[in-house]
Amino acid sequence: MFPQHVIARKRDGHVLNAEEIKSFVRGATDGSWADYQLSAMLMAIFLRGMTPEETAHYTEAMMRSGFVADLRNVKQPKADKHSTGGVGDKVSLHLAPMVAACGVAVPMISGRGLGHTGGTLDKLESIPGFRVSLSSEEYRNQLEKIGLCLIGQTAELAPADKKLYALRDVTGTVECIPLICGSILAKKLAEGTEVLVGDVKFGRGAFMKDRAAARELAQALVRVSNAMGTPMRAILTAMDEPLGRTVGNALEVVESIECLKGHGPADTMEVTFALGAQMLLLAKVATTKEAARVQLEQSITSGAALEKFREMIVAQGGDARVIDEPARLPQAKFKVNFPALRAGFVQEVDAMGVALSALRLGAGRAKAEDRVDHAVGFSALAKIGERVALGASLCTIHANDEQSLAEVKLMLAKAIVIGDVAVAPTKLIDELIG
Repeated sequence: MFPQHVIARKRDGHVLNAEEIKSFVRGATDGSWADYQLSAMLMAIFLRGMTPEETAHYTEAMMRSGFVADLRNVKQPKADKHSTGGVGDKVSLHLAPMVAACGVAVPMISGRGLGHTGGTLDKLESIPGFRVSLSSEEYRNQLEKIGLCLIGQTAELAPADKKLYALRDVTGTVECIPLICGSILAKKLAEGTEVLVGDVKFGRGAFMKDRAAARELAQALVRVSNAMGTPMRAILTAMDEPLGRTVGNALEVVESIECLKGHGPADTMEVTFALGAQMLLLAKVATTKEAARVQLEQSITSGAALEKFREMIVAQGGDARVIDEPARLPQAKFKVNFPALRAGFVQEVDAMGVALSALRLGAGRAKAEDRVDHAVGFSALAKIGERVALGASLCTIHANDEQSLAEVKLMLAKAIVIGDVAVAPTKLIDELIG
């Protein structure tokens, strides 16, 4: 099957069959399609779109391009969660052990952050010694033993996605819902999960700024996952202000530990319980949303979720003493309060403004090869709707050099707005899809 014929058919608006789509994905995997042909195909898809059936064929081919985990020896039901990413989104760190403590295995393969803040893997790697690169055998064995594993994408897992995403990034074809669906679901379904819950964010700090676009993505993800035999639901959540009170890798680990100890910020826990309840419902270990919420709360109050987190850290080579001794996590040289310049009410905490401030400190990556500084970021962030006095701290800045500290103070002055009128906190949970 000649690449140029497949490209021309999609260019002209035809619906591709499974074999044509497999040829494209196989070409990305084995090099039989040149980069310029892959790029042309990506642009044709971007411009012409894909039907739900085409998207399912594409996702299946992407998933089958590499290793697909066989988790039949893991006896518990298996559930995972995927977030489209946001500022301060550390939910996976504590949600996964909470769900695992309720008797559901969580095979979670996560990514690194490219942009304002680190991803789940960067947060985990702030724990001294923690390994996110496990072999497929180690991955299976850990899931059988403790029912929980958080690792990164291996070279064996959906290798076509790595190639095609790199090309999408440089050809202006990232914002294409069929391609996004294939990228997300190929990795998630290859990891061996039986059910999946999506956290699709919209707003200033989200990948999808527009709610309608986020809803379209959520519907597409649910539709394709269900068509491939993996039941999925998605929740639309707002991302106009940072989630929780910390932004930065080690700082978010500390907040997740506090969540597992029962002291998590209200907004972080609201999203956590909403996602966790759907995971338990789809895994059929709870019959109502209320019952699922009780189980998740009990996993915290009993200490079972925190113990599951400890087991995971030990199993993956990390220093579990960070749970009780957070000072063992990377610490910044400077810890400076950022004061309110006037009294009033917090009217705005611009998620993207805070994110770019964190990036300036070194908490994220402007380029893929950049190193993340695990220690820097913000803690004790003020929340929209709170009343503050003149000079009260709006957050604590954790920085490792004086120049970035000075620049970030100016950036935060624009990102955090104080006014005379009280405003209601942001409504986080918008809609359940599927």
